[in-house]
Amino acid sequence: MVRTQIYLTERQRDELAAIAKTAGKKQSELIREAVDRLIDQSGRSRREAVLREAAGIWKDRKDLPDFKATRAEWDRN
Repeated sequence: MVRTQIYLTERQRDELAAIAKTAGKKQSELIREAVDRLIDQSGRSRREAVLREAAGIWKDRKDLPDFKATRAEWDRN
């Protein structure tokens, strides 16, 4: 692990301390869990954005083979 210092508001520190006490965990554990959730959510959002951006990029291409005809030929074999 890498040591990192962060600044919290008093309210954030107090609420985090209360949550840690209730959960029986260290504040650092809760912060790592929160960071992991943020990374997971951000990763999903980035993947979804890339997929949305890529959707339909070949729809107007005229230089591609006729995939329906090619597939129909494969199905006959």
